[in-house]
Amino acid sequence: MQVPRSTSAFLLLHMPVWSPGYYQRLDYARQVSNFAATDATGRPLKWEKTDSNSWKISWPRAGAVKVTYDVKAARAFVANSYLDSSRGYIVPASVCMYPEGGIQKPVKITVKPYKAWKQVVTGLDKVPGQAHSFTAPDYDVLYDSPLLAGNLDSLPPFSVKGVPHYFVGYKMGEFDGQSLMDDLKKITTAAADLIGDIPFNHYTIIGIGPGQGGIEHLNSTTISFSGNGLHERGARIRILNFIAHEYFHHYNAKRIRPFELGPFDYLNGNRTNLLWIAEGLTVYYEYLILRRAGITTEEEMISNLRNNILAFEGKPGRLFQSLVQASYDTWSDGPFGRTADEVNKTISYYDKGPVVGMLLDFTIRHHSQNKKSLDDVMRTLYYKYYKEKGRGYTDAEFQIACEAAAGVSLASFFEYTHTTKELDYPAILSYAGLSIDTVARAQPGAWLGFTTQIRNDSLYAGQVDWQSPAWEAGIRGRHVITEINGQKATRAVLEDWLKNSEPGAEIKLKIIQGGILKELSIRSAVQRKASFEIKKIANPDALQQAILTDWSRGSAAGK
Repeated sequence: MQVPRSTSAFLLLHMPVWSPGYYQRLDYARQVSNFAATDATGRPLKWEKTDSNSWKISWPRAGAVKVTYDVKAARAFVANSYLDSSRGYIVPASVCMYPEGGIQKPVKITVKPYKAWKQVVTGLDKVPGQAHSFTAPDYDVLYDSPLLAGNLDSLPPFSVKGVPHYFVGYKMGEFDGQSLMDDLKKITTAAADLIGDIPFNHYTIIGIGPGQGGIEHLNSTTISFSGNGLHERGARIRILNFIAHEYFHHYNAKRIRPFELGPFDYLNGNRTNLLWIAEGLTVYYEYLILRRAGITTEEEMISNLRNNILAFEGKPGRLFQSLVQASYDTWSDGPFGRTADEVNKTISYYDKGPVVGMLLDFTIRHHSQNKKSLDDVMRTLYYKYYKEKGRGYTDAEFQIACEAAAGVSLASFFEYTHTTKELDYPAILSYAGLSIDTVARAQPGAWLGFTTQIRNDSLYAGQVDWQSPAWEAGIRGRHVITEINGQKATRAVLEDWLKNSEPGAEIKLKIIQGGILKELSIRSAVQRKASFEIKKIANPDALQQAILTDWSRGSAAGK
């Protein structure tokens, strides 16, 4: 790192503790070693580490400073840099320090690839005539622009509204690349049509290799990707949903953003109540975009939303944590809630967020006589706050935009976001001529309420349903089950007992809890749950029919 001339007596450098788009503290500075600093002539400069992620360098005279350091990059993860003999994945926030007070300064970054590598791909602009050199107008853009180096594969590019879109990646698998890009062109076109603008000159999808996870960026996304499953429809839809999600994020999260998400605080993180909008509504729109692109059917779109309902309603966290709380607490809980807790009193905004998005959309359409929709709200946020005001929206401004579209107060609706008020699915789905089965019905067979896992030839308790017979008997996740009714515990023995038993039957288990062998007797019960199956009603009125049709096809009158 070379820092230009300054008149200051000291240079203070910081390493970010997190990276934009991944709302968790990652403490990148822990991977830094062999730090050294010299002046322009190569003379060593004194320095000290002032805290866990800051370095203070003596700068006794004006002149440039050169800093060198190593970064360990051994974890293959979408929010972390990774280097091996096959590729280098660079998350700039985990590699590049920034000078105190210098976030707004322009940056040039040069990658020197391993000799056998041929490509470096990033969303940053290239420096003309300089191989593998890129520029950013400031550190915010640098930190939002990962790089991938190696021998990479490229898919056929396409343009939407004159803007080129690229897909470059590592070990992307065997599949029909042209067919995938044809679908992605439909997806990006549907997204651009929804908002009415494309805010960049080029966009790059960067496949970092097989795995899980993706992070949105200003004009790129990095995704763990393998196309080997694209030949099977279910897997193809999941992959396309995933890519559509990350693509729509360049609108919703990067530009249509909560007020607190900018300027970024790289040393402490940025908490907001509104990740349920930035993330949850993006899940909602990934479904709508695929439908409007002609890739999925209406039934498949509704099925995706039903799966979110089942995931949300099937966990006790819905009784304890609101969407607003889940958004604010993601820095400590994680985006999917505290899944390791014995009593899971948290929710995921990835589950409840899209469901509330659907209900909010139907509510706006109903009260506006289908003249407006959630699409109009998203466009208002984009043009009013991003384009005109150059900032994000507040909690109150989001609600005001929704109420302006609906033409009525939505105070009671927003109780669904900041309280744990039960969602009134039947009433709101009826606005679109849909019905939903919310009646909890008895399920056949005996029910104990826990899953199992096999590890090292031992049977472990997996997920234990809250207030189930197993829960009440004291079984918790990770308990070892050694015997079932006097037999060696196996999954087959347990499944056979459940298959041949009726509710009320008793089972005796031996478990190891905290190193202590315990005997438990559990009486099975009747499990009651709702299917949340969604159907069209038999005789919708004209407004109901119009709402369903326009929602599915993206042709609301307000567009």
